[in-house]
Amino acid sequence: MTTTLPEHVSILPAATGLSGVCEPILRSAPEWFGIEGSVEEYVTRIAELPTVLAVLQQSDTHNQQAIGFMSLEQHFPSSAELHVLCVRPEWHRRGIGKALLEATEDHAKRTGARFLQVKTVSPKRQCEHYEKTRHFYEAMGFSPLTEFPTLWAEDCPCLQMIKVLD
Repeated sequence: MTTTLPEHVSILPAATGLSGVCEPILRSAPEWFGIEGSVEEYVTRIAELPTVLAVLQQSDTHNQQAIGFMSLEQHFPSSAELHVLCVRPEWHRRGIGKALLEATEDHAKRTGARFLQVKTVSPKRQCEHYEKTRHFYEAMGFSPLTEFPTLWAEDCPCLQMIKVLD
């Protein structure tokens, strides 16, 4: 199933070396990415991970503005992890995340992955932003798998979710 995107938005194939393009997107969403050390770690990893990019084509020029991305880490031949996903907040609820996920899943399947996992903040930590994140993943077919109470920090329990790729 292909998601209908807003006019002038397109999804580019997975590429590496996109940390410079993705860093401003991460910084546009401090509610999710407000810890400087974590942002720096994401930027470092994005440089080497396959990353799918959503871009807005400027209608009067050939310039493109990156508005979202998703990076994939393949741990084993049959399984991959969504390492990081971020869409500029002003573009939320317009199908960008769904389209990024579809393209990322296609890339993962081409590399042999049968399972896709993601880690996010557990519902045990009350946070409206991560509640939206979990709802997004559930709507995209992910199921909760396990919780890691102290993986990130005692006040930030981790929820691992999984999806079987068809």
